[in-house]
Amino acid sequence: MFLQIQTGVNPGFEPPQEPVQKTLSIMELITSGGVGGIVIMSILFLLFSIAIYIFFERYQSISKAGKLDQGFINAIKAQVSAGKLDAAKAMCASANTPVARMIEKGISRIGRPLKDIAAAIENTGKIEVLQLEKNLALLATISGAAPMIGFLGTVIGMILAFHEMAAAGGQIRVDMLAEGIYTAMTTTVAGLLVGIVSYMSYNILVTKVNNVVYKMEVSATEFLDLLNEAV
Repeated sequence: MFLQIQTGVNPGFEPPQEPVQKTLSIMELITSGGVGGIVIMSILFLLFSIAIYIFFERYQSISKAGKLDQGFINAIKAQVSAGKLDAAKAMCASANTPVARMIEKGISRIGRPLKDIAAAIENTGKIEVLQLEKNLALLATISGAAPMIGFLGTVIGMILAFHEMAAAGGQIRVDMLAEGIYTAMTTTVAGLLVGIVSYMSYNILVTKVNNVVYKMEVSATEFLDLLNEAV
């Protein structure tokens, strides 16, 4: 009995293998959703690129427009008080800012009733605000449309998954549903990310525009007060 005991490893015994973790690159994650997923992801990438371009372009423009030198305002007051209107206009033209263009319009109307000067400055200010808000509506549209496009990809992915289930009959495997599930998940995440970035960018730009508008209103009020004192 003791002689029949064998030592060593049983050749028919296979030790359990540790599960191998599989990782996906970003490109594999995008292309794993099939044609529908690739189309949705391409649209979202285009919207993301447009949103980033609008943000940086508007941020630089609004920041430049918001620079207000108090020395410039004081110099304009001094020139207008001295009656040197041409020199004041030249200073405004060289500044090339919304505030300078508003004041230049007011200087060009000096001699008319104060109400007409205020109306001219107000109209110029409205035009300048429209220029500052250029493409902000598009950025707001992207922030709302991107998540919906992502959810569209989710619906397409679930349709693909259910189609595979129906075609397989009773023999359903997880790998058969993978394409539809990948499409559903990746497009949803991508749409939400684009929407969040666009929404935050829109709010940042709107805040900067409001700051510039406030500076424009203050400068216009100071200029009108100067003209009122002169009268």
